[in-house]
Amino acid sequence: MLHFLPLNGERASSIPALWWVGDQGNEVRWGFEELGFLSRKAANVLSDACGLKKGDRVIVMLPRIPELWLITVGCMRTGIIYIPATIMLTANDIFYRLQASKAKCIITNDTLAPAVDSIVSKCEFLKTRLIVSEGSRDGWLDFKKLFKDAHDDHDTIKTKSQEPMTIYFTSGTTGYPKMVEHSHSSFGIGMTSTGRLWLDLNPSDVLWGLSDPGWVKFAYSCFFSTWIQGACIFTRHMLQFEATTVLDCLSRFPVTSFCGTPTTYRMMAQHDLTRYKFKSLKRCLSGGEPLSTEVMERWKKETGMDIYEGYGQSETVLICSLHKGMKIKPGSMGKATPPYDVQVIDENANVLPPGKEGDIAIRIKPTRPFCLFSHYVDDPEKTAASERGDFYLTGDRGIVDEDRYFWFIGRADDIILSSGYRIGPYEVEYALMEHPAVAEAAVVSSPDPIRGELVKAFVILSPDFASHDPKELTKELQNHVKKITAPYKYPRKVEFVQQLPKTISGKVQRKKLRQKEWEST
Repeated sequence: MLHFLPLNGERASSIPALWWVGDQGNEVRWGFEELGFLSRKAANVLSDACGLKKGDRVIVMLPRIPELWLITVGCMRTGIIYIPATIMLTANDIFYRLQASKAKCIITNDTLAPAVDSIVSKCEFLKTRLIVSEGSRDGWLDFKKLFKDAHDDHDTIKTKSQEPMTIYFTSGTTGYPKMVEHSHSSFGIGMTSTGRLWLDLNPSDVLWGLSDPGWVKFAYSCFFSTWIQGACIFTRHMLQFEATTVLDCLSRFPVTSFCGTPTTYRMMAQHDLTRYKFKSLKRCLSGGEPLSTEVMERWKKETGMDIYEGYGQSETVLICSLHKGMKIKPGSMGKATPPYDVQVIDENANVLPPGKEGDIAIRIKPTRPFCLFSHYVDDPEKTAASERGDFYLTGDRGIVDEDRYFWFIGRADDIILSSGYRIGPYEVEYALMEHPAVAEAAVVSSPDPIRGELVKAFVILSPDFASHDPKELTKELQNHVKKITAPYKYPRKVEFVQQLPKTISGKVQRKKLRQKEWEST
């Protein structure tokens, strides 16, 4: 592990730019000046030892280790296009990404190197493999050795604002993942409102985000937004989420802002939170999936703190959010975040009035927001399909109220049409999740000769209810949903399962459940 003492001229404050804590309690702290010094060395490794130049593409597949941040900044210095990838990828996933992106280099650790080696002979574009490890490996360049010997002076390559900086692979709930390209300005400047409004950061803040480096939420909370505001990025090395580890860290370290998913908050709330004293924590944030009222209220009751929800995509920066000074409406994603003009539109791209369900969209004409993605790489048809009239389509359905608060209903292709009613799966899932028997739930359509479609719920039971009678529990859950939401939305079919199909980012693949249901009926 790289570890350097702070250079002269650092901030008078003891708060670093990056604060990393290892499994054994070992720590790395880098100030901004030191980060600049070290990232220049990383840039020289990429350009000199790896032979990469401006415009080349590199897949970076690393866990949350300090070298990840150095390499990412090093790519930006050299004009190399970095492609984040989660460490959960299989060999086939890696092969697809290498071929689709035409990446010339892949950077990973000794855990994932064997998977790369198993497919490298089929990769026609890959030229260089760079490993971040304590030891060397045949066929791989050794980052730590090269870094130690690299010069610390580097002339940053000039790039224009709209030139590509990074490519994110979407989670691919339908077909193969798309490649979302962002420019140096879309993230480098576009994340400013995220850090200033939603995260509400200043240079004295310490933010801890739990996102995997392969997901765009990492860029939101663990990179651009935080450093744009001059705040500290905190991270605890943790390959899998451990509620007690997170709670201990929030008590021990001066973390002022914490960003997780509703699932992480739900898992932490299962513990006795009164045992923990969050002396520094003042702001809790959630993103990645809709936040239920149940989770929000439980966290508020146990900690006294609200959870501020944010809504964005790989293609965008933050679209909507709840931020400081705003009234929190439980279940709402908040208001549009500047500079986006967010509307709910119909199938003809007409703006709908408050309370009317439609497609959540961002206005792109006459001026396309600079913080929107450039395009889907090598896929002009899908790029064109993402637009309707003067708008970019998020692919999500929702409504906006009289106060301009937005409410998520579901993905456009997940909407259920039953007896003329339009039913969003999330509202049914939300109702189910409020019952103590339900650990996880996914709702899809099921064919019906009379109603056209029925609402069907796939439910993973909480351990305490695993032995209950399925028929009785089904009735109980159905009656529970009728009490929580409109009766016509209740699941007429319920199937108890051990697991749900998910993407590698953890999103439930309703399409697979829906296909299975329609093929078997």
